[in-house]
Amino acid sequence: VQLQAYGGGLVQAGGSLRLSCEAFGGTFSRSIMGWFRQAPGKEREFVASISPSAASTYYADSVKGRFTISRDNAKNKVYLQLNSLKPEDTGVYYCAARWLYSGDVARTDGYNYWGQGTQVTVSS
Repeated sequence: VQLQAYGGGLVQAGGSLRLSCEAFGGTFSRSIMGWFRQAPGKEREFVASISPSAASTYYADSVKGRFTISRDNAKNKVYLQLNSLKPEDTGVYYCAARWLYSGDVARTDGYNYWGQGTQVTVSS
């Protein structure tokens, strides 16, 4: 399974971006997909996840109400809409896939595959 994330960029505070992640291989429609981010000098942190059918979504408290995760199983893609961006949202954003249906989706160790990351930079 390969995951390719893209859509990052430089944006001013208050702006928006849409990240995309495309999966190649594997049974995408059965996977839980997650987005994580990592700022310089910090650990990778959970941002959002979505269940295989998109019936359930989870968000980190820091992004609730501003970010929206969605997926299109027909296209093997997952998206992350980032609105009302803040400088503290700056970091490399990674998409990840897991087929482990139990456990904490916010933990990195439950994910089987990771994308290469896409840089998001929010200027003040």
